[in-house]
Amino acid sequence: MPAETSQTLDRGLRVLELLAHTTGGLTVTELAQHLGVGRAVVYRLLATLEEHSLVRRSTADARIRIGLGILQLAHRVQPMLRAAALPVLRRLAEELGVTAHLTIAEGSEALAVAVVEPSWTDYHVAYRIGSRHPLERGAAGRAILAGRRGESSYVFSSGELYSGASGVAAPVLGVAAVEASVGVVALAQLDPAVAGPQVRDAANAIAAALR
Repeated sequence: MPAETSQTLDRGLRVLELLAHTTGGLTVTELAQHLGVGRAVVYRLLATLEEHSLVRRSTADARIRIGLGILQLAHRVQPMLRAAALPVLRRLAEELGVTAHLTIAEGSEALAVAVVEPSWTDYHVAYRIGSRHPLERGAAGRAILAGRRGESSYVFSSGELYSGASGVAAPVLGVAAVEASVGVVALAQLDPAVAGPQVRDAANAIAAALR
C-alpha cells in the first residue's frame, strides 16, 4: 500500500516549488489555478508559510514571492554539502594539481560553497568560497545548466571568468533539490580529455555521498 501523505503539506511544498521557478512571483488566483484548488485554500496555505517567512506578499502588486526563510534553510544545507564534497575535492586537487570546487545554483548565479587548493604546486588559482558569477559564464555554471537538461558530460571553458584561466566542470546529478557542479580551475590551459573524466567521476562520487 502507498504510504499515507499529508495533502496540506504537499500543497504547501508545491506552492514553494512554483514560486521558486517564477522570478516575478504569482498572484493568489494564479496559485489557485496551478494547484487546482480554491482561493480560500491558497490563503490558508500562504498564512502558514508567511508565519515561517517562507513566502512574502508584496503590498505594491499583491504578488507572492519566495521569502527570506528559504535562504536561511538553504544556508543550513551548505555545511552538509561541504562535508560530503571536501574529501572528494581534496583528492581531485592533489591528483590534477589544480584548484577544485563545488558550486551550487543560487537564483541566476553560480555560488562556490567548497574550495580545495593543491598542496604541492608552486602556483594555482586562489578561488574564494562565496565567489559568484552568472550561470551562463564559466564551466561551473554551464555544467549546472547542462545538469538541468539531464546531461552528464563535462563542460570546458577558457578565459570566461579570468583572463588566462581555464576550467572543467561536471554536474552533480540524481540528488533531490540540489543543483550543483564539481569543477577545477587552472592558470594554464587544461586538457579536457584528461581532466574531464576525473571531474565527472568526482561529481558522481559526491552525488553518491549525498544520496
